[in-house]
Amino acid sequence: MKLSRLTVVAIATLICSSVSMAQTAQPYAGLQGREIKSLSNQQIADMRAGKGMSLALAAELNGYPGPSHVLELADRLELTNEQRTRISALFSEMKNEATAIGEKIIDDETELDRLFAGSEITDKQLNEITDRIGVQQAALRRAHLRYHLTTRQILNPTQIALYTELRGYGEKGSHHPSHHHSR
Repeated sequence: MKLSRLTVVAIATLICSSVSMAQTAQPYAGLQGREIKSLSNQQIADMRAGKGMSLALAAELNGYPGPSHVLELADRLELTNEQRTRISALFSEMKNEATAIGEKIIDDETELDRLFAGSEITDKQLNEITDRIGVQQAALRRAHLRYHLTTRQILNPTQIALYTELRGYGEKGSHHPSHHHSR
């Protein structure tokens, strides 16, 4: 039996569509084994470590360096001893604050998961827990953003421009005249 080119294309399209539909129908397959269904192990680890998890991209990509990355680049940015001390203190504060908030999120997500798993959740509990999670997620993002804001105030314009270049956000030697700060 000889198939036309159009028939072969139609059959291939049907097979690809079927595979795609099967994958789409099961996007969460395998996640049911998670300790906390709504959080990956990596998200839990990052929250417990006080990591940024891209929460401060609005700052980072607009010329407001984060304390962690500034410390990583301290030598290349030629930080003064005073700058290193101040930014190290900021980093410690940020990590402590973010870790505490992250633990609250983990606790509330654990409780939410437990209540759903036990088929015990009520509308009132759902509202209370998700409201708390929302407030804590906002607090976590605000904390990371605030430390970027403060870090920028410690650096000079040359260091900020170099940071931007070293992180790959701008062309070599480019300066962002619209990014002014106090120093």
